[in-house]
Amino acid sequence: MSDHPPSANPDRGDSPITRAADVLRKGGLALVHDPARPERGGIVVAGASRTSDDTVNFLATHARGLTAVAILPDRAERLGLAPQRGSDGAIALASQAERWLVTVEARRGVSTGISAADRAATIQVLARADARLEDLTTPGHVHPTLADPGGVLFRNGLSEAAVDLVRAAGLEPVATFSQVLGDDGELLCGAALGAWGARHGLIEVRVAELMAHRMATESFVRQLSQATLPTRHGEFLVRAYENRLDHRQHLVLSLGETRSADPILVRIHSECLTGDVFHSLRCDCGPQLDEALRRVAEAGRGVVIYLRQEGRGIGLLDKIRAYALQDDGRDTVEANLELGLPIDGRDYGLAAQILHTLGVRRVRLLTNNPDKIQTITDFGVDVVAREPLEIAASDDNRSYLLTKKEKLGHLLGDV
Repeated sequence: MSDHPPSANPDRGDSPITRAADVLRKGGLALVHDPARPERGGIVVAGASRTSDDTVNFLATHARGLTAVAILPDRAERLGLAPQRGSDGAIALASQAERWLVTVEARRGVSTGISAADRAATIQVLARADARLEDLTTPGHVHPTLADPGGVLFRNGLSEAAVDLVRAAGLEPVATFSQVLGDDGELLCGAALGAWGARHGLIEVRVAELMAHRMATESFVRQLSQATLPTRHGEFLVRAYENRLDHRQHLVLSLGETRSADPILVRIHSECLTGDVFHSLRCDCGPQLDEALRRVAEAGRGVVIYLRQEGRGIGLLDKIRAYALQDDGRDTVEANLELGLPIDGRDYGLAAQILHTLGVRRVRLLTNNPDKIQTITDFGVDVVAREPLEIAASDDNRSYLLTKKEKLGHLLGDV
C-alpha cells in the first residue's frame, strides 16, 4: 500500500483554510473556533516563526487571553520543557483541554522578558528547529503548551487546532495563540466571537474545516493483510484495512484490476449486522450488499468497501435501542434524535482514502445516497455515474425506506 496522501484537497479555490494559510505565511493572524463546542470560545493563531512584537501586542491588547505557544512533544523533550505540576507533584492543568508546560524565557537577547518584543524573541527561540535546552531559561513570561502530534484528529484541543493550522500554512509546527475575552473578561463565544473577528479583519476557520483538510490531504488508512475469498458470486480478493485514527478494521472485496483510468464499479457499504448477517427485514442493507457483490461479479471488475460503522455510525447497542423506539412508533430519524444521537454519523472520507490506495480515481457508484456521492467527490474521487441500488419494498421495511427518501434525501424512485 502506498503511504502517499490522496490528491484530493477540499481547499480548492478561496476556502478559509487556503486564505488563513496565506495570511499566516505573511505573518498575519486567523481566528479558530469549534461551533460544536462553543463553551471553549475561540483562539487567535499566528505562526510562531512569524510572531513579532506587533503580534504579541495585538494578542495582549485585543484578544486579552493568556498568550501561549503550542509545541509538539519532540520539541518539548529537546528543549527540556516539563509539564507544570502542582504542590502535590501532580501535573497541573490550567484548563481541561490544554497541557501546560513550564514557562520559559530566551536566555539571550531579552531584558525583563515581559515586553512584547521580549516575548516575541522568546517565541522565536521556541520556533527555531535548531533550538536547544541552553537557549532557554525557566521560569519565564512565555507559556508553552503541549500539542498531540496527531493534531485535532487525535485530540481536539486548542493547541492541536493551532498547530494544525500552522502546518497547513507550511510553517514550522509551532503556533502562537490566545483565547479571546470580551469586555466583561469572559470568553467570547458564538455570534459575538464572529463579530469580534470580523471587526479585526480576521479570517475565521472552524475546527471541522481543519479536520476535513487533514482527511483530504493525508492518508490515515493502511492495509494489514489480504487473501482470496470465494463467495457464491465468485472469488474475490479481500483486504483488511485499519483506520489509524481509531484503529477500527474495515474490509475491501475487489475483483479484477483496480488501477485503471476507466471508471470502476464501486459500492461503499456500511456495516449492518442485523441486516447483513441475520437478514433483518427492517432494512434493505443485506439485499443491497448481496446485489452489489452480484453486480461487481457480473461486471468482472469492481470494489465493495465494507465500513465498520454500524447503525449509520451510532453502534450496535444504540441501534437496538433505536429499534425499541421504532417498535413504539418512531421512525429511524425520530428514534436517533430522541436518544440524542446523530441522524447519520457515517464517514465516507475513509472510503475515499481506501479507493486512493487501490488506484481508483473514477467510479460508477452503486448508491441511492447523494451525500455519499458528494463526500467522495470532495475527497478527489470522480463519480462519473450513479448506479441505483434499489431493493423492492416489503411490508416490513416500507416505512423505513420512505423515511430514508423523505427525511434523508435518498434517491428511491420505487418507494
